[in-house]
Amino acid sequence: MVCGGPGAGKALPRRAVLAAALATTGCIYAAPTPPPGGAAAILPPIPTTGPLRSLGGLDIDNAILGAGGLSGLHLDRDLVVTVLDDRTRWAQAQLVLRDGVAAGLVPITSGALHDGAGVPLPVGFAGDAEGLARLPDGTWLVAYERWHRIRAYPHLDGAGEYFEAPPGLDAAPRNGGLESLTLLADGRLFAVAEELAPADSPGLRRGWIGGPGRWAPLTYRPTPGFVPVDAAGLPDGGALVLERRFRWYNGFAGRLKRLPAEALRPGAALEGREILRMDGKPVPAENFEGVAALSHEGRTLVAIVSDDNHMPNQRSLMLLFELTA
Repeated sequence: MVCGGPGAGKALPRRAVLAAALATTGCIYAAPTPPPGGAAAILPPIPTTGPLRSLGGLDIDNAILGAGGLSGLHLDRDLVVTVLDDRTRWAQAQLVLRDGVAAGLVPITSGALHDGAGVPLPVGFAGDAEGLARLPDGTWLVAYERWHRIRAYPHLDGAGEYFEAPPGLDAAPRNGGLESLTLLADGRLFAVAEELAPADSPGLRRGWIGGPGRWAPLTYRPTPGFVPVDAAGLPDGGALVLERRFRWYNGFAGRLKRLPAEALRPGAALEGREILRMDGKPVPAENFEGVAALSHEGRTLVAIVSDDNHMPNQRSLMLLFELTA
């Protein structure tokens, strides 16, 4: 990727301005190989060090998948991928593994997100879907920005029902709300706001643990210059937090942090351990906004997905890893 443009050196975490910024930076990517079938071209494993072993990835064709601008991500035990589109759509596809690595993505279904009356949400203020979690009974939780809220969907193609959001979430900046939302192994929800900071600690982010009627506050410290954009519960009771940074002169970068189970408690001041960098050396430096994790056939799989901002010079990637330690 080659990027450059006016305003270089200034951090710009707000997604609302990213598309306009990238349109002027002249970022150039190699054209992806057309999908031989399904909804994605296959990417080979990436040489990595540390606790994550690359299992390859997928360069997704949004038109075939039925959604773009991918944000929230969920991966179930049958390797069904569910993603959110920040322009009010969702999609599901079957992840195909061959010899343990990513080998395809077969579309299943897609559709529009709806309001409480079952009417499709409009693009913009009411429909900016960013976070995705699934409760043990199968209910989907969708976290929205701009109009900060969580809605519960017994079925993704149905009406979105009221769900109690964490207290104080309504004070978040317009485009800095709840992107990180996940279900922990013990049944609690874990949530972190993208840009809502305590008044006396601008380097921290407000977070919560629990659920309706039992939300308890905590804080999370992202890498300086980065913001938390998604979270995933781990089978061992811990969690992953995905962080993103955008700068005019070199585009996107990402960090994946790990939190141990014992740290996830009310009132905690969380600061995760870095286990992956997405800065182009060697992991692509895309706008990664979604992360998911699960136990599958004796392995802990971790997937991350990027939001292409509906821009032709960005990509919708899903990278797959095995957490080995």
